Amino acid sequence: MTIRVVLADDQTLLRSAFRVLVDSEPDMEVVAEASDGSEAVDAVRATDADVVLMDIRMPGTDGIAATRAITNDPSLAGARVVILTTFEVDDYVVRALRAGACGFLGKGAEPEELLAAIRTAVRGEAVLSPAATKGLIASFLAQAGPDAATETDGGENPGNGEGSRNDQGPLDVLTGREREVLTLIGGGLNNEEIAQRLSVSPLTVKTHVNRTMSKLGARDRARLVVTAYENGLVRPGSH
Repeated sequence: MTIRVVLADDQTLLRSAFRVLVDSEPDMEVVAEASDGSEAVDAVRATDADVVLMDIRMPGTDGIAATRAITNDPSLAGARVVILTTFEVDDYVVRALRAGACGFLGKGAEPEELLAAIRTAVRGEAVLSPAATKGLIASFLAQAGPDAATETDGGENPGNGEGSRNDQGPLDVLTGREREVLTLIGGGLNNEEIAQRLSVSPLTVKTHVNRTMSKLGARDRARLVVTAYENGLVRPGSH
C-alpha cells in the first residue's frame, strides 16, 4: 500500500523539501500540494489522500478551518490530518485537535520524525508525544474552562441515579475499565504501557480503546486525549 500524502503550506520552499523527503520513501507518495486551506480540502477530495500535512497559519482558509472541513466530511473519513506548526506551545494546536486533527508536528522535526508521524497517522493513532500531551494540551484545555465540556456533551446531561457518574455526562456510556483506559490515554501512555499498568494484554487494551472510540464517536486516539482533558479525567500536573 502506498500512503498518499497532501502537503498544505504557504511556503513553497518548505513544501518542496517535504516532497523530496516523502517521495524518497518506497511506501509514500505526494499526490498534491496546496498553498491554503481551501486548496487542501479540494486536494484531499480529488486524490483520496490518506494523510495531510497541514500548516496552521495560511492565508485565506487557515489550517484549522480546513481540518474541520476534512474531518466533518463523511466521504473523507479515511483522511488523517497532521498539523505542522512552528511553535509547538500554541493554542492553535489544541483548536486543531478539537477540529479533528490526529496530532501535530513541529516544523523543526527531524526527517525520521516526520516520516514516522505519517505512518502513525495512517494507522489511526495519535501523533502526540507524552510530553506534549502532559504539557501543551493540558495547559490550554485547563484554560478553556467550562466551554470545553459543553462542546462535548451538547448541554445535555440526563439523570441516571448513579451519583458521580452523572456529573460526567458524555462518559456515562463507558465502563469502569474503559474510563481507566481513557485516563491513561490522556496521560500519554501507549497500548503497551497501558497493558503493563493494568496487567492485561495489549490486545485487550486495543479492544477497550476501540470500544471507547466507538461509544464516544471519536475519530481517532487524539480525540480521546482531548476528551480525557475536557472531562477532567486528566489535569495539568497529573500522571
